[in-house]
Amino acid sequence: MPDLSHFTFFVVAAIMLNAIPGPAVLYIVTRSIDQGRAAGLMSVLGVAVGSMVHVTAAALGLSALLLSSSIAFESVKYLGAAYLIFLGVQKFVKHEDTSERIERDVPGPFQIFYQGVLANTLNPKTALFFFAFLPQFVNISRGSVALQILFLGLTFTLLGICSDGTWALLASSLGDKLKRSTSFLRGWRYVAGSVYLGLGLATAFSGSRKSN
Repeated sequence: MPDLSHFTFFVVAAIMLNAIPGPAVLYIVTRSIDQGRAAGLMSVLGVAVGSMVHVTAAALGLSALLLSSSIAFESVKYLGAAYLIFLGVQKFVKHEDTSERIERDVPGPFQIFYQGVLANTLNPKTALFFFAFLPQFVNISRGSVALQILFLGLTFTLLGICSDGTWALLASSLGDKLKRSTSFLRGWRYVAGSVYLGLGLATAFSGSRKSN
């Protein structure tokens, strides 16, 4: 398992990243506003399951990569850091439309859950994010890469459930006020950009020490 210092850094980074509204949060917020607390929380669970699909795929893929070449694994870590920096720059320069709404149907709890799973599982950006982010905190000398990736991914997902659940509860409580104003979400892109840039730079410069 990762050592305590790297795991602490990971938890802090995961909390910051989970707090940033992204596509999954916008989906959860919209569902919560339109259909209430229960629908929002079911969406949270669906998104979490979708995240674990990507985590499992990343664990298997990165473990196989390490077995084939430790140099290739280190290269992926640096490419991942570069991708995080790219995400940060993109947040600063790209205007994101936060006014998009899901269709106003009234699905049942299982359908809401399934839609959340599907929406996150089929999002290639989620797969890229986990493939870029999780290896930055793997210590090759501390056991199975696959188990470390699964452990980190599960931790990230559990923190995400807490964060997304908070968004769902707030959105369902505030309801119409949030529906009429999305400007507070737009302001977060600058915070998001700073977090991605900082994390990408930090992992790039510390990457060579993580396997010691």
